Amino acid sequence: MKILFALLTSWLAVFSQLFHTATPPKKAPQPKEYIITAFGASTDSTKLNTQAIQQTIDKASAAGGGTIVIPKGVYLSGALFFKPNTHLRVLAGAKLKGSDNIADYPLIPSRMEGQKLDYYAALVNATKVNGFTITGPGTIDGNGLKFWKGFWAHRDSMSKAHLPSTNLEVHRPRLLFIWGCDKVTIKNVKLHNSGFWTTHLYQCTNVLIEGCDIRSPFRPVKAPSTDGVDIDVCSKVTIRNCYVSVNDDGICMKGGKGPTAQKLPENGPIEDVLVENCTFGEVHAALTCGSECIHANRITMRNCKMDNDRPILLFKMRPDTYQVYENITVENITGKCGTIVTLSPWTQFFNMAGSTEKPFGTIRNIRISNVKVQCREFAMLNGNPTDKVSDIVFTNVEATSPKATFTNIYPSVKFKNVTLNGAPVKPVEAAPGGAAAKPLMPD
Repeated sequence: MKILFALLTSWLAVFSQLFHTATPPKKAPQPKEYIITAFGASTDSTKLNTQAIQQTIDKASAAGGGTIVIPKGVYLSGALFFKPNTHLRVLAGAKLKGSDNIADYPLIPSRMEGQKLDYYAALVNATKVNGFTITGPGTIDGNGLKFWKGFWAHRDSMSKAHLPSTNLEVHRPRLLFIWGCDKVTIKNVKLHNSGFWTTHLYQCTNVLIEGCDIRSPFRPVKAPSTDGVDIDVCSKVTIRNCYVSVNDDGICMKGGKGPTAQKLPENGPIEDVLVENCTFGEVHAALTCGSECIHANRITMRNCKMDNDRPILLFKMRPDTYQVYENITVENITGKCGTIVTLSPWTQFFNMAGSTEKPFGTIRNIRISNVKVQCREFAMLNGNPTDKVSDIVFTNVEATSPKATFTNIYPSVKFKNVTLNGAPVKPVEAAPGGAAAKPLMPD
């Protein structure tokens, strides 16, 4: 009897194990979907849907959260404000199209060009929406043509009057503005034709931008200041498998400007950024530090392709701002570019604001390796006289260029297995008496 009881116990244990193995784990509940046409949005592409889409967002938020779905069709809208636990999905064949009337973008407390100010809302806004997601494969289109034309018309009129013109004088909306959010995902969506900056991340952490098509035109009308991704006082940002072609910087580090920028609480560093497996079409530069940046640290670009005539890595050195650019790696880059690195003064909108400070820039620990490109010029390394530049190293670089020489005033720049038009590149020697180094020449 004892033996039979033991056998039954053993069999029950086996059956129990089989039962538990066969039972699938419980899946996390998926956010409820809210299709905007079910809440009054119209497929008439000439009708403004701002109110209907915003009511959809508000209802989803009030019910505990959900995904706002843009179905196939074109939906015209002004500024939209996403709330905690809400998300955005743009389906195949769908387009969320921005209004070209600035009145449809309210003036709100915001952040632009390295300063705290009231500015116009973006088409898509999310503030303190942790876990916020935007997914495709549809399109978010800024419909920016009217704004671009207005910008150039104003710039031309100011030029004829011999007056300066800033980027903020013609009021234009950004495409995306994401502020103070943790765990943000923007994936497989087309971000096109922004009126101003395309994607502005401010005070965000743990951001993934993946598989996105980010573009604005150079012709027939240039789309001014339509940066692909502006990373502003953020940390832990990954951008991968994206195509970027915009009429300004592709990926840009920001964080503040001015002689006391480092003292202001709204400013801060950009840290731990990874850009990988991306292709850069026409841009002003693929990866830019500045012009509004006080500290960029641990920035990596790798496994990317260039197809333009502008810098791969650009340092904008503001003589009115203390800047630190450090621990930056560019590796495994191919294609066609303007320069591999440009480091030069940036005096646009220079303003000491009456300060007696004497700002300078610091650049250190820059690594460029495994690069094979056609370029207009190998590099331009010539910052402000007070900038402190050290530990820039080129390794395993093969470049061809119509120019056999290039500018480098820093003797500390090192070259290891680097060729320009097949000839080895050697460091410059410091000129006697501490004068500027001679231009760098290949052997």
